[in-house]
Amino acid sequence: MPDRVSHDNPSVTTHRARLERSGGTRRPCLRLPDELEADAGDIVRLVLDGDERHAKIDGDAQGLLIRGAYDNHRLARTPGEGENRLVEWAEANGRKPGTSVELDEVDPGYLYGLRVPGKRAVYSVTRQPKSSLADIARQLDE
Repeated sequence: MPDRVSHDNPSVTTHRARLERSGGTRRPCLRLPDELEADAGDIVRLVLDGDERHAKIDGDAQGLLIRGAYDNHRLARTPGEGENRLVEWAEANGRKPGTSVELDEVDPGYLYGLRVPGKRAVYSVTRQPKSSLADIARQLDE
């Protein structure tokens, strides 16, 4: 059974992040802080209001960002096929481009949580797949 940890647990690092416009669209994307332990191209798990989603980290001239969160790993790699749950979350929480959010780094490089500042969150921490298994999966995708 996975462990449960709250956002204010000492093992969780909270970063201030911003929602911004994604390119020329009005849809929000998540601008990641520079100190985050992640790389462009990584697929991470992103918890939105208790629901664990999958998100691909992209990079641009300003740094790292997440353009969307999706129901599974495959959809995160091919975002045009699925519903963008990041957009739904932003709309449901009244967050528009230009507003701040809290990004909880639960398991660096693997599990993050997004929440409205001041709102409480509890995360179910599942174990990461062993790196050798993740490497095999990546090789199969290529």
